[in-house]
Amino acid sequence: MELPRGGHWRNWVGNQSFVAAHMASPKSEDEISALVHAATSQGKSVRCAGSGHSFTPVVATSGLLLSLQDYQGITHLDQQRKRVSVKAGTKLNTITRFLKEAGYSLTNQGDIDSQAIAGALATGTHGTGTTLGNLSSQVVGMRIIRPDGSVMEVSDTDNLDLLHATQVNIGMFGVISEMTLQVSDAYWLHDRVWREDFESLMERYDELASRHRHFGFFWCPTSESRHLYCLPDTQKVSRSNKDFDVCEVKVMDMTDERTFYEDEHEKIAYSSEVFAIHYVANFHELEYAVPAQHGKQALREIRDLVLTKHPNCIYPVEYRFTKGDPAWISPFHNQDSVTISCSGGPNGVDYWPFLKDVDDILRQYGSRPHWGKLHFTQRDDVDRWFPKAEAFRQLRRSVDPNGYFLNDHLRPLFG
Repeated sequence: MELPRGGHWRNWVGNQSFVAAHMASPKSEDEISALVHAATSQGKSVRCAGSGHSFTPVVATSGLLLSLQDYQGITHLDQQRKRVSVKAGTKLNTITRFLKEAGYSLTNQGDIDSQAIAGALATGTHGTGTTLGNLSSQVVGMRIIRPDGSVMEVSDTDNLDLLHATQVNIGMFGVISEMTLQVSDAYWLHDRVWREDFESLMERYDELASRHRHFGFFWCPTSESRHLYCLPDTQKVSRSNKDFDVCEVKVMDMTDERTFYEDEHEKIAYSSEVFAIHYVANFHELEYAVPAQHGKQALREIRDLVLTKHPNCIYPVEYRFTKGDPAWISPFHNQDSVTISCSGGPNGVDYWPFLKDVDDILRQYGSRPHWGKLHFTQRDDVDRWFPKAEAFRQLRRSVDPNGYFLNDHLRPLFG
């Protein structure tokens, strides 16, 4: 099989780009298998692009780059077990629209819904909620194309080690062609936002986290900060008398209401119509999962860092909660966590020293990186923070001994 010509690829914010020797957009699993086998037979590496929402060079390859933009759709709904199977390129918002019509919901999701499902889950994407895992924890089965083009079946009924190794895998076991997700009965959410002083929120933090199904916030160092993320103006519902060094708070809870309602500070709607918010692609983001017991202290140190050393780094700092899960290289592996996200802009202030200082703070608490967001993780960090790291490497090598699915970013960490 002759591989098609390649070209240039860039991610959604433009901080990652490269030229692949070959690029293809397969329309079937058989075509994916044939392309993978053709590339590896010629000694070429293979990586797969979802929607390009990762800030890290996880997609980069000089070999074959596959896009699954033409490989989308729902393949099966198991109503008895409440499971939906989807092609790997299917967008989250396509899945949630289907689930709404069928009477189901994703158990939890993040605040961006335009990602391809396989890419979102492969990097450990999450939402917020102390009792809720990341999106990958909803995966109960996969079909993965191996280097020789054969299909590896992954299931929660056979070889749980393989499932837990591949739930978050950053594309290192092969090209995912299909995923099966455990879903919930449809539910609606009541969403409320308001503004609160930092110290006041820290005092109410534990109460809010335990009382609400979903609780998260953005700390905004300046009055301009919220505009960078297009956050709503909460002045009318503010518990603070200022608009700087404040938290923009969001809580969501299940409701029995089934009538859509929305105003500037409140919304009642079907689950997935509440989760997603709009972002302008004007930021480069770092995120780590911090052991939950250290979250408030880590945030305080980052706040002090911004207010004293980096006053020009004014992007909101996002703070969310995620329950631990068994996936081997999940940022939340067997660890209830809070996630702290810090960003810089592509133009203007040099944000790299700021993000490095944030990394210095968070690593002292054993924080783990979100694989799709900027981080400074080295191989010894992986060994220290992920107890199953070497088991993951060994299992990965058993599937791909020649490292066809690695790249220059992943090889030093997992090769």
